[in-house]
Amino acid sequence: MQDVYRGIWVISYRELLRFSRQRSRVLGSFGMPLLLLVVFGAGFNRTIGNLTPGVDFLQFVYPGIITMTVLMSSLFAGLSIVWDREFGFLREVLVAPLSRSGVILGKAVGGGGVALAQGIVLLLLAPVVGIALGPMVILQVIPLLVLVSLTLSGLGILVATMMRSQQGFQVVMQLMIFPLMFLSGIFFPVNNVPAWLQIVSKVNPLTYGVDAIRQVMLGASAAASPLVDGAPLGVTVFGHTMSVLEDAVVLGVLAVALMTAAVWSFNRQE
Repeated sequence: MQDVYRGIWVISYRELLRFSRQRSRVLGSFGMPLLLLVVFGAGFNRTIGNLTPGVDFLQFVYPGIITMTVLMSSLFAGLSIVWDREFGFLREVLVAPLSRSGVILGKAVGGGGVALAQGIVLLLLAPVVGIALGPMVILQVIPLLVLVSLTLSGLGILVATMMRSQQGFQVVMQLMIFPLMFLSGIFFPVNNVPAWLQIVSKVNPLTYGVDAIRQVMLGASAAASPLVDGAPLGVTVFGHTMSVLEDAVVLGVLAVALMTAAVWSFNRQE
């Protein structure tokens, strides 16, 4: 067990150190979320107007933009495994007195830490776009960002354990990012789409992260507020509107399952 903790500490510290030293990566990681915020948020806010009483499109989309930032950083946590494998560093790590499980968990914690830091920055920038967030709201959102980042880091690392080249990994990630992003309710309520698209959206793990963070930022009553067609704004499963706690439980179960699968796949192939 001590080897596991040591592996988590060493590998996660390395990942955070690498990120902090790459200024272009630090600045570039905010580029797409901020661009989408301007295009979809400010651009469509006046056109679409309020989705429910007191909730305009910009307020609706901002929690999703924060979650999307975490999505992109977390999924690419697996890229370092592919990079280390290609350049031989992974072999050196595996002969060190570190648990293999600790190596994988350290990658997830490091990638999750990077994603969490980026999410917190966007939370602090909320007043710039006219969204007021109190300190208690921010403190409630942070644990949810941790759950989302660990869940998606587990998914990214699971994919990375089966890849042998950075190019292949990046192609697979691009194929995954857009469905995860656009079918998670970031830009539209998942209850206001055709039935088959609702089913796909509710299989998407990111949907529950977006819904939980949106409920905290907008208030639980907003999730139960009806849209134009009478469907609630929040995510419903079998006719039940999910609460923040229920969303968090789903994310927690998925995080454990994906992390376990990533550890098993890594141990099996390395």
